[in-house]
Amino acid sequence: MVKEDIAKRTANLFKVLGDPTRVKIISALAGEDLCVGDIADLVGASDSAVSHQLRILRNMGIVEYSKEGKNVIYSLQDDHIRKILEQSLDHAAEER
Repeated sequence: MVKEDIAKRTANLFKVLGDPTRVKIISALAGEDLCVGDIADLVGASDSAVSHQLRILRNMGIVEYSKEGKNVIYSLQDDHIRKILEQSLDHAAEER
């Protein structure tokens, strides 16, 4: 049986992944590290909307950032989320 705290953290992860814009952001970052403007262009959202979603993803420990001069570059925090995304997309793409 799954421990209560692990079950809650897992449920919270799936809540975060329940937003299509966040899924697109994670998908973009699975390919390469990007700045807000580049992510916004790829997912078809405004810089401010992407920044808001990135804040949520940072708070959940899904993405991290580093500064390169004036640019803030975002990346996935680890490979776990990439694997979860890939499996979820594969599952969703299967014809039922």
